[in-house]
Order: sequence, then structure tokens, then C-alpha cells
Amino acid sequence: MKASDYIVEFLIQNGITDVFGYPGGMVTHLMDSLDRYRENISAHVNYHEQACAMAACGWAEITGLPGVAYATSGPGATNLLTGIACAYFESLPCLFITGQVNTYEQKGILGVRQRGFQETDIVSMAKPVTKNAFMVTEASQLPGALERAWKTAMSGRRGPVLLDIPMNVFRGEVAGCPAGIHMETQSALPQAEAIASEILSVLRTAKRPLILAGHGIALSSTTDAFRSFVNLTGIPTTTSMIAVDALPSDSPLHYGMIGAYGTRIANFLIDHSDCILTLGSRLDCRQTGVNKALFAPKAQILRVDIDAGELENRTNEQERQYVVPLQTLLPALRRKAENLEWDFSSWRNRCERIRRKLAAADNPEPGNLLAEKLGNLLPDGITVTTDVGQNQVWIAQSMSIKPHQRVLFSGGHGAMGYSLPAAIGAAVATKKPVVCCVGDGGFQMNIQELEFIAREKLPVKIVLMNNHALGMIHHFQEMYFNSNYMQTDDGKGFTVPDFARIAAAYGIRVVSALDTNTLSSVFADDNPVFIELCLPQTTHVFPKLGLNKPIHQQEPPLAEDLMEELVQICLDGR
Repeated sequence: MKASDYIVEFLIQNGITDVFGYPGGMVTHLMDSLDRYRENISAHVNYHEQACAMAACGWAEITGLPGVAYATSGPGATNLLTGIACAYFESLPCLFITGQVNTYEQKGILGVRQRGFQETDIVSMAKPVTKNAFMVTEASQLPGALERAWKTAMSGRRGPVLLDIPMNVFRGEVAGCPAGIHMETQSALPQAEAIASEILSVLRTAKRPLILAGHGIALSSTTDAFRSFVNLTGIPTTTSMIAVDALPSDSPLHYGMIGAYGTRIANFLIDHSDCILTLGSRLDCRQTGVNKALFAPKAQILRVDIDAGELENRTNEQERQYVVPLQTLLPALRRKAENLEWDFSSWRNRCERIRRKLAAADNPEPGNLLAEKLGNLLPDGITVTTDVGQNQVWIAQSMSIKPHQRVLFSGGHGAMGYSLPAAIGAAVATKKPVVCCVGDGGFQMNIQELEFIAREKLPVKIVLMNNHALGMIHHFQEMYFNSNYMQTDDGKGFTVPDFARIAAAYGIRVVSALDTNTLSSVFADDNPVFIELCLPQTTHVFPKLGLNKPIHQQEPPLAEDLMEELVQICLDGR
């Protein structure tokens, strides 16, 4: 079998129905093979390789299977890197295939910078942001390389793998036919049973316990088991930003996200809890604050993660650490919790009183009000993608999340331009409408993908929050640079075009209001729609963490008498 045919057959045998890519000389054999198998697999052409990689991320997050993207050698391969890094930091399984110049054209040990046209050592570049990256130098290596790449991407803490394949390898011959890869399922290990018993024992002795849910819950497909466990125990729950969909917003046990831009109630409860169970969350400095000694100073922290490396970043020396997959731990926690009595009603009542008082003290920003309105109008089951910047935080802080809703983020890498191609990947995967929330800065990073959406008539509903500024940095300049908005707003080096005219030029329907009638018509069909929502140029994200402060002391600061009252309610219910 021709090697490029073998690759496509391998993908089909393992459940891959869609791949994303951009044409180039070194991948023409792969493109030809994809076309000949088009009844079983769809090859989608993006308009920038970065978008190919990000669309693969969105597809992977929705399906749980590796997202696949390809690009040619040189600039095609290097353009993938930002999206590859997104997959790596969000633990998304992906398979990236790059074309490379023929093996006999490569520089090898020669001291030249480049021998073949567009020859670039993408493997060395990609290794820091992949679980593995390697070149396949002979067609006979291909079956083993594909199996190795698949198992690496899908095992343990998932992530991307890159295969660099020279053109003469693509056109080579491979013996045999590919088959589906068998991945061993996680069984209930004795280790998980023992860890579950220990965790439950600690939680039951706590007076003010809290759960911190991380993105690992969604990645491990344990959302149902997690929600069941939370409801059984009645323990108040917070989340990381990228795990805000771990619990629906209307759950009385959901207290929002923690961190630098977290909700005041979540950060306050973190500071005053006496026991915190974290599940699949990295606890990076955006969550804990830079000074980790100020994070949850009263709490015994129980940290669960699949990656022992993450636990090297300790919050304190007393935290208990457990390296165990959530696929085995959460069912054990749920099962054992069913046989125990739980009563944290007094603690929950105090949490509710604190929530109400903090809500009354906050003054929502226009962006928060828009996000809240959008969430109320969206039907359940609609996937939402966010970009990076203020729009992302407003969605995470204020959008009501329904039981069957997913919200996708570029969290750790924080790549502007992520939302639009990720929405493409999600829409291709679900065959259902997807809402792409984006700001005017991030939108222009991958605006060319409007042509993809129009061409394939994807049901992507683009909601642009336009303040004619790079709002997050604009706010930073207001606070720390005497409002010198250099390079971030109109007249200072940053401008925006007429987005509605651009969307219309791509053949996308433009609507100008966000109301019940608009949304009803928008979701009545499966066509793309563009909605532009204008905001004041000086927009803010509040609350936000001040420099070197504990996460519950966000800006703008609360009145001291209110903080004292909340502490008393928290500690003794007065």
C-alpha cells in the first residue's frame, strides 16, 4: 500500500472522520490520498496553518479523539506551532503531520543552514510543546510510528504528537493494512480505592470543605461521576477558569471560578476553607496568586492529578498529593460516598449568605452584563468558544452555563485568535450550532477563517464584543502607565475595520441585536451568523487581582467592615 494511503486508512480505522490542513508541495501525496478516501474522511482546508491546528484542538476537545492537522514543510510547519502549543498546555490529544523535503535533499550533518527548499527542523522546534515529535525516515517505519504517536497522544495526560514525514516517504510502499488501536481501559485500581477512602476520611472531618474542579474532569470524561459526587456530599464547589462547565451555573453548590479574575465568592471561600480537594487542576500562579504562601492559608489541600510533574509546583509543604487518573478515582469516590452520611448544611447556608452579600456589593461591568444576557438566551447543549482577553473573562465570570453545555478556552497558552478556528473544529465535530465569542483584537488574528465557515456553511454564530481597543492591555495601561494607551486604541496605533461589512463580504448573515427574537431566528437554521456588540472603549474586567495580594483581596477593594462581617459569617455563622 502507498504510504500516504496507509496514513489515511489508519485514521479511518481509528475513528477519525475529519482532518484540517493547508495545501503544500510536501503534502501533496497525503492530500491526494485524503481525496480518494473522501467517502470515509473529510479533509477541510483552512486559510492559515495556525487555524488548522486550532480547529484540530476544538475537534479533539469535543470528541475525545486526536484532532488531526497537516501542513507542508518550512513556513507551513512553523505556522502550526501556536496551535500545537495550545493542544499541549490544554492536554488535548492531537496528531500533527508535517511534510518535509525528500530525505536525499536534507542537509544532514552539513554545516549549511538549509539544503532543500523550505527545509526546516520542525521536530526540534516542536519537541518542547509536544509529548513527542519525530521524523519518519523510511516508509517501513510508518506503521509503528503511527501506532506510537496515537498511543502517546491518548495515554496518561493527553497531548499532541508531531510526525514529520519527508515527501519520498509519503510516496513509498508499506506492507500490510492498518488496524484500529486498542487502548487499555482504566479499571478500578486498588490504589484508587485506598486514595478515595483517605480523601473521604479527611473531608468528613472538615468544618468548611471546598472542592476545586479542574479541566482534567472534562478531559477524562468524568463529568457525570464528578457531579454525582458533589451532589452526594453537598460540598461547595469552585472551578478553574477553563473548567467553569464542570457544574451547571444553576447548581446551588457552584460558587464560580477562582483566581486572578475569579469571582469574589470563590476566592473568599478558598481563603477561609479548612479543607480543599482539587481535582485535575494545575494550581498555577493565575489561580493561587504569585505569593503561594497567601493561598488558602487555613486549608488542608488534597491535590489529585494524573501528572506527577504538576505536583512539583507545591502550594505548601503540607499538601497531600495523589497521582491517580480521575477515570478510576471519581467512580470510587462516588461509590464510597453513597455509603456515608454527609451534612454540611450549616456551612452551605453560610456560603449562601456570603454569596448574596458579595453579589450586592459588586457593580457589574458592561461586558459582564452582555455575557450574562447571552448565557440566558442560549439553548442548552450549545458549545461556546472563547478567545483571549476581556471577552474570555466576561464569559467565564458571568455567562450562565447549562447542564449540557461546553465552554472551550485557550487557557495556559492564552492564544489570541483561538475562538474562531476552535469553533470550526467544534462545529465540524458536533454538526450543531456553536457560539464563537471573540474580541475585536483576537478576531483579526484568524479572520480569514470566515471563508471556511461560509464555504462549508457551518452553523457558527460569531458574537463579537467590540470595544475598539485591546481591552485587557488597555486596562493595564490605565492602572500602571498613567492611561497612556499606546498601541492599544484608536489614534494610538491600533484600529479596527468595519467588521459587519467584512462578514457580509464573506457571505455571512449579519444581525445587529442580541435579544430573544434575534437568537430564536439565529438558532432556527444551521447557517453562519455574525453579531457585533459594541462596548465603551474604556472597558474593564473586575474583580481582578492586585500585585502580590492574596486572591480574595481583589480590586476594586471591598469595604473593611463588609470583609469583617463576611469573615464572622464564615467562621461562626453570626
